[in-house]
Amino acid sequence: MYSFPDNLYSDVRVEDVSKSDIIVTLGRTDNMKEQKYVAAFIRVFDGERWYYSSTTNLDSVQEELDRLAYLAKRNPAIEENGIVRKFEVNKGSYLSYEKDEDFSLVSLSEKYDLLSSYFPLIGESELVKFWRGQYIDQRVVKSFFSSKGADLTFDYQRVGFRLLYQMVCGEDQFMDRFDLAGNTLDVIKDLHEEVGQTVKTSEDFIRNAKPVTPGKYPVILSPEAAGVFAHESFGHKSEADFMLGDKTMMEEWKIGRKVGSEVLSIIDDGNKPGVGHVAFDDEGTKAVETYLIRDGYLSGRLHSAETAAALEEELTGNARAVNFEYEPVVRMTTTFISPGELSFEELLSGIKDGVYVDSLNHGSGMSTFTLAPNRAYLIREGKITEPVKISVVTGSVFQTLNEIEGLTEDFKLLSFSLGGCGKMEQFPLPVGFGGPFVRVRSLNVH
Repeated sequence: MYSFPDNLYSDVRVEDVSKSDIIVTLGRTDNMKEQKYVAAFIRVFDGERWYYSSTTNLDSVQEELDRLAYLAKRNPAIEENGIVRKFEVNKGSYLSYEKDEDFSLVSLSEKYDLLSSYFPLIGESELVKFWRGQYIDQRVVKSFFSSKGADLTFDYQRVGFRLLYQMVCGEDQFMDRFDLAGNTLDVIKDLHEEVGQTVKTSEDFIRNAKPVTPGKYPVILSPEAAGVFAHESFGHKSEADFMLGDKTMMEEWKIGRKVGSEVLSIIDDGNKPGVGHVAFDDEGTKAVETYLIRDGYLSGRLHSAETAAALEEELTGNARAVNFEYEPVVRMTTTFISPGELSFEELLSGIKDGVYVDSLNHGSGMSTFTLAPNRAYLIREGKITEPVKISVVTGSVFQTLNEIEGLTEDFKLLSFSLGGCGKMEQFPLPVGFGGPFVRVRSLNVH
């Protein structure tokens, strides 16, 4: 399709994008729009440097290739370069979603009707003083071509909605949400019972939650909290570009080192359904299941072709760009803790005085992590009891990984409609996360 310059590596990523965004605040429609475009990211590599360009004019792609080639130094041995040798040469069409699953063919008014069908459930609560509903979707058909012979077409799509609301009870205020996303419209249809139950749970929380007594507690993390912990505290450490040129990091994160409890395994896999589903990355590499921790031992990390070549490891399909304007860098896809063998009741048993973290406002951390719970509950004598207000749950990453002492058989992968992962200037990148219910022997609770 393109005339790739001799004695250089080059590739072209074309993105055909359709997306919708609807925002309604207290019944007022603030935003209701669709956007469609086709654009391309072009890059050339001479063995020493990368040269990049992007354009919304597909007729100029060849011109951009030639211009970047003019800036580069021709290298007759480019095919022997370690990075170039790593690139996969995948060919064919790999479209995951059938025509009846393509929501770009659904009218904006139908999408508005779906979102607005949930509004009455929020309005039923006398405690709700503010609310906002948002629907988003995005469908991308990508074509990837390279000078090595890659000729690949694949798709990505996500759709979701968020209902954000603020409750007021006396002097107390509480912000909560229902947020769900997936790969097809069916995932977010007919959820009225679930939305209604979430609103009732929020009412109970604001009416009954008391401040926690600060201290160290055994803590049970929900799949949401466990997934965010895995993503923030360990997933980012597994992105191999953090290690390039850093001998200390390489020694600290040496494959085969014991880093956690023997019951703990953490996996990243772009093949899993949800907003982190990417069958191929933005270098044309097929997604694979990658164990980051297996039975407590560091067993892998996430790679682009550049990092895989530098560390002499295998590709994992984790070179991702937030859109056509950016180069692919090492990013997570769907990162999760593997399930265990316990029931939820068995996980609770033996905890005399502990904390259950149900949902989160946010999480962060690399060496020391912080989770900011939204809803949390006390555990007394092996039972979840009254709701409790907690500002933060914190701990050392390494210590916490080693103090994970129980995992349930019950397991969930989660996808949220808004937000995403940020790295360098690329934000927000959709990622999935999740896991079982996880028991940690001791964490600081404030």
